[in-house]
Amino acid sequence: MSDAPINLENAAEPGLLRRLAAIIYDSFLVGALVAAAFTLVYLPLATGFGLENLGDYPLYRAAMTIWIFTVGIGFHLWFWTHGGQTLGMRAWRIMLFSSDGRSPRLKQAIIRYAVAIISLAALGLGFLWILIDPRKRAWHDIASGTRLVLVDPNKT
Repeated sequence: MSDAPINLENAAEPGLLRRLAAIIYDSFLVGALVAAAFTLVYLPLATGFGLENLGDYPLYRAAMTIWIFTVGIGFHLWFWTHGGQTLGMRAWRIMLFSSDGRSPRLKQAIIRYAVAIISLAALGLGFLWILIDPRKRAWHDIASGTRLVLVDPNKT
């Protein structure tokens, strides 16, 4: 995605079901990525250093937890700031923009991710907000100053 702003004035917003479909799609990808990241680090520790049970080693367990969260969260932050689409968003023809029509900045992506977690923790109310907001924005869209739009797959 170029850094030139895109005119989003007449762009259509995706509905709740399309957003949820993209989230489900991405959750499978993130699960596989996290499993691979865990395996790449855990196998050398277990076979090379005999650390089969990380629960016995709090420092390694903490480092592994940080690593897994970094990989899982990094997936979304990377894709959002480098092209505006995760693989699930691409499959469901959704693209993320800053509200000014530019690519989202890292700060916006971090705020978006954090508020999306809060939205889920609030029993999904932040996502259900799409149903009452006239511009179909979720809490994380509003908080981060970002916008999801439907895109033509032939133009991305």
